[in-house]
Amino acid sequence: MTKYIISTLFLAVLWSCGGSSESSVADESVKPPKSMLAEQQDPMENKGIGPVKEVTLTSEIDQEMANAGKAIYMQMCTSCHKPDKRFIGPAPKGILERRSPEWVMNMILNPEGMIMKDPIAKQLLIEYNGAPMANQGLTQDQARQVLEYFRTL
Repeated sequence: MTKYIISTLFLAVLWSCGGSSESSVADESVKPPKSMLAEQQDPMENKGIGPVKEVTLTSEIDQEMANAGKAIYMQMCTSCHKPDKRFIGPAPKGILERRSPEWVMNMILNPEGMIMKDPIAKQLLIEYNGAPMANQGLTQDQARQVLEYFRTL
């Protein structure tokens, strides 16, 4: 019953916040240019903001590297990320189908810079209720190991 009441109140608030379907010139002036919107960019072309400029992935997974990455992930990341479901942060399963490997590593290594300058990271911050990703102080080698683990999910 409580869920029904909350859902109804949420829909009522959402409906009451809607405006007319006509847009005004004033509305258009406060919107960011379309080139800045995360949904307008090809996420696989976005390399992110940070030290990683290029990552080459082989067709075969380096199991030793993936095991090291899993250990790092289990120690440093599971308080906010679950491998295959949404939690405080997004699930890494399938991340390389949605983001470039450079973007993933830069998000791991430079979450503050990504949240400030990268349109996809900004959108994710909003989507995940303003919970910024913590900088775990990983090295590039450690981030690459975590990336290799993500390939196994």
